[in-house]
Amino acid sequence: MTTYDVPTEFDLDGLLARPLIARVATNGPTVRPVWFLWEQEAFWWLTGSWSKLPPLIKRDPAVALLIDTWHPTTGEVLQLIATGHAAIHPFDANRARRKLSRYLGDDQSKWDKDRFIKGTFDSPSAAFVRLRPDRLTVKDLSYQPPA
Repeated sequence: MTTYDVPTEFDLDGLLARPLIARVATNGPTVRPVWFLWEQEAFWWLTGSWSKLPPLIKRDPAVALLIDTWHPTTGEVLQLIATGHAAIHPFDANRARRKLSRYLGDDQSKWDKDRFIKGTFDSPSAAFVRLRPDRLTVKDLSYQPPA
């Protein structure tokens, strides 16, 4: 069960619907940027033989995930930290399309074929990592920007 420390008025799903980059830290130690999908109260990101994360997660599944934003013109500063245990799950082509569409657009004919079609959908090592957080904390550190 996830413990949420999120301000009552905060739109968590709205933040996590944005195509932001998360950073995942493992007990490698290593920190890697990932594109993610927030579904079923879990973070999902693609992985495979191209990534250092699968063997690290298999050895020690404890991870931390950080998302932060900063917009100098609006003063928006948001921070999300999720911690828990990650697990490797089989590749799901529909989930992969949903995730990649967030970042690359819906028109798959415009996606980089070598990287995102051959490198993902045609890769025998492609899989998903799922992090269902034990704890998820959001802080709104926004400020009034100078006029």
